[in-house]
Amino acid sequence: MSPLAVAVIVFGCVFGGALLGLFLQTRLPKHHLNPETKDLVKLCMGLIGTMSALVLGLLVGSAKGSYDTQRTELIQMSAKVVLLDRVLAHYGPETKEARDLFRRFVAGTIETMWPAHGSGPAQLKPDKDAGESFYDKVQSLSPQNDAQRSMQSQALSIAMDVGQTRSLMFQQTDRSISMPLLVVVVCWLAIIFASFGLFAHPNGLATGVLLISALSVSAAIFLILELDQPFDGLIRISSGPLRSALAQLGR
Repeated sequence: MSPLAVAVIVFGCVFGGALLGLFLQTRLPKHHLNPETKDLVKLCMGLIGTMSALVLGLLVGSAKGSYDTQRTELIQMSAKVVLLDRVLAHYGPETKEARDLFRRFVAGTIETMWPAHGSGPAQLKPDKDAGESFYDKVQSLSPQNDAQRSMQSQALSIAMDVGQTRSLMFQQTDRSISMPLLVVVVCWLAIIFASFGLFAHPNGLATGVLLISALSVSAAIFLILELDQPFDGLIRISSGPLRSALAQLGR
C-alpha cells in the first residue's frame, strides 16, 4: 500500500475519532461529562499521548536511519566506482573494453534506480549478468609485470566491494516500519482525538481545528513512510553522487 493511501486511512481514522467524540457529547448523559470525569479522561489521554509520542519517535528514528544508511551506501559505492575506473586506467590501455563495459553497467544502474521522468518504480535488483561479465573481463586480463598484477588484484577487490554494496542496498528495500506498531499508534491517536471531540464545544472553529490537526498527523505519517522507501516517492535519495561518478568514467 502506498504512503499516500496509508495517510488517507490515518486521516479517516483520526478525524473519524474526533467526529465520534463530538457525536457522543450530544448523546451521553450530563453526569458523564462532569469535571471529575473530565480530569480522569485528561489523565488517561495524557498517558496515551506520551506513549504515542514515544512510539512515533521510534518510527521516525527507524525510517530516518534506513534512509541515511541507504544514502551513505550510495555515496560509498559512487566513490568506489570512480576509484575502480582509475585503477583500470592505470593498468593500461588493455582495460579499455572492460572500462567501457563498466561505464555501460553504471549507466544502466542509474536508469533502473532512477527511471527517467518517473516512468516506473525504482528497480534495485542488481543486473547480475552485466556485473559478472565485467568481473570476468577484468579477471581475464594478463598482467605483464608486478604493477599490473597489483592493479588487477585491486580492481577485482574493489569490484567485489561495489557488487556487495549494490546487493546490500537491494536487500534493504524491505520496509523498516513495523505495520502492527503503526496500527497501534493510529488507534491511540484516534482515541486521543475522540477525547478532544468529547469535550469540545461543537462549533465550526472547533471542527476546523480538529480537521487541521488530523491533517497534520496524517501528513507526519506520510512523511515517515516516504522516508522508509528512499528510492521512490517524494523524499527520494538523489542520484547526484552516482551521476557525478559516471561523468568521470572513461577519462
